[in-house]
Amino acid sequence: GAQPKMMITQLKRYFHIKIYLNVFLISFLSSAPLSSNAGVFHDSLGRNVAVNSVPMRIISLAPSITEMIYFLGLGKRLVGVTQFSYFPKDAQKKPKVGAYTDINIEKVVTLSPDLVIATADGNKREDVEMLEEAGIPVYVVNPRKVNQVLDTIERLGEICGVTDRAKGLVSCLRERVARVIKAVKNRERPLVLLVINVKPLMSVNQSTIHHDIIQLAGGRNMAGDQPITYPRLNIEEVIRKGPDVIIISSMERGGGFEKARKEWFLWPTLPAVQKGDVYLIDSDLIDRAAPRIVIGLEEMARLIHPEIEWRSVHRPLTTDH
Repeated sequence: GAQPKMMITQLKRYFHIKIYLNVFLISFLSSAPLSSNAGVFHDSLGRNVAVNSVPMRIISLAPSITEMIYFLGLGKRLVGVTQFSYFPKDAQKKPKVGAYTDINIEKVVTLSPDLVIATADGNKREDVEMLEEAGIPVYVVNPRKVNQVLDTIERLGEICGVTDRAKGLVSCLRERVARVIKAVKNRERPLVLLVINVKPLMSVNQSTIHHDIIQLAGGRNMAGDQPITYPRLNIEEVIRKGPDVIIISSMERGGGFEKARKEWFLWPTLPAVQKGDVYLIDSDLIDRAAPRIVIGLEEMARLIHPEIEWRSVHRPLTTDH
């Protein structure tokens, strides 16, 4: 009977040493400047994603994620991006792995990434599963509000081993958001029609990030209670609701916008038209759940509340961009 007992104590001792070593290693690594963030990360699909070491070959499956990775100063680690990842300029030189609704799985696999970052609403679930089956860790993000965008940037920083840098960058963004919220507090909230498409006329409901931006910027979203995410509106409805501010966020630049703006002046009973409060906003600043959403929020607040004396808009997000 002594033999098994001895084996058990030896095993226990072995496990104690192993646990002690692991704890020692973990504390050593967490104090290292580049925390080797080998670990398991919970993603927005409720999956536990195992990342075995600091990812050095990252593929981004959406333009918004590409912007986040550059914002964290990790552009060099990106080995693949999707179509329309044109910001910042350097992203245009990266290998393309398809459009974000139509990923070229083979291309992704041949680039041998150690981490793929996807979005829940843009990328197909089966694409995520196919990449997982190929043994590639896929972390899925799903920011639907401004503060969730900032949380996501922090989380990506953590996964990529730059936790402190991410915290510092994001805290500056949080301050800018807080400044807008404070400035519009206790002000009247104008009714805002955000036009995301001119013909047919389309807006956004409350399940969008645009809605969150309008709210934070001190406005009320005219189409907020519509059942469809991107509802089509008719002009009668707009006249009935009478928006105080009309903001056109459309891909159409230059002449297209001027034409769209002029057309609103055919409806002189609209409060927004009477006051001349019909504006354009750069769609990239509010369509993409990316760091620039903070500039989008500042711009939106300036258009909704021109009576406030705002500090200069379009301040760069970081010193090195």
